[in-house]
Amino acid sequence: MKIDYQEPSKDLLMRIDIHEKYGSANIDEWTNDLLKPQAGMNILDVGCGAGKLCFLFNDYVKGGAKITGGDFSEELLDKAREKNKKVGANIDFQFLDFNEKFKFDDNTFDLCTSAFAIYYASDLDFTFGEAHRVLKLGGRLFVSGPLPENKQMFYDIIKEATSQPIPPMPGSSRFKGDIFNTIDHIFAKTELHKFENHLTFPEVAPFIDYVRASLGEDRRLWTSMFNGKDEYETLIGKIEEVAKKWFDRDGKLVMTKVVGGILATK
Repeated sequence: MKIDYQEPSKDLLMRIDIHEKYGSANIDEWTNDLLKPQAGMNILDVGCGAGKLCFLFNDYVKGGAKITGGDFSEELLDKAREKNKKVGANIDFQFLDFNEKFKFDDNTFDLCTSAFAIYYASDLDFTFGEAHRVLKLGGRLFVSGPLPENKQMFYDIIKEATSQPIPPMPGSSRFKGDIFNTIDHIFAKTELHKFENHLTFPEVAPFIDYVRASLGEDRRLWTSMFNGKDEYETLIGKIEEVAKKWFDRDGKLVMTKVVGGILATK
């Protein structure tokens, strides 16, 4: 299943900011508690974006790990490199297309991670096979992404606004199925962990910001609902009307992010 799209970086950064502002739980703490990265480790983050996980691990081990972040977006890599200079971290940010052979030797890394990215791979067997190849024996792969029940309120509001079915999302629709099963087939041991974060919006405007960022993320997947800027803005208007109705009824909007973490050992 080929997913042909590249996420606009501003949408990714907007969603991260909203999660931090309005969320009840901290996914960074959950990630570190689960993985407990150690000084001396060699860590690869695939689809690193602006470097969020790389800097998280670097802080956790107080600069004691060798960390490489790879991404397809030069724009996001530039942001990561800029921050890297400011904070004085020793992280290597480089171009990485996870649909191509990874430019690392076999048995190189202790930990390979990918947050909300690698499940867009064109060929899951190939990409997770590459992750397996570059990991040392006993090394771990950690992939996080949305579970099928993720942000149900978001989809319910859109369905009410449009009376149309939601197109299948490549992450949530496949995470517990194709993605888990592919990893489980390749790795010696595989576990599924779950993280919940309740986002409480005290007004409608930041929820609409989230909607725009999410529709921007998967824009090519929503073509059944809109084509072009005018149809997009019409759709946003309909969603805003329903969101206001829900807000007036409940006094707030609460959307639950439900994230899965697949932790596998080579």
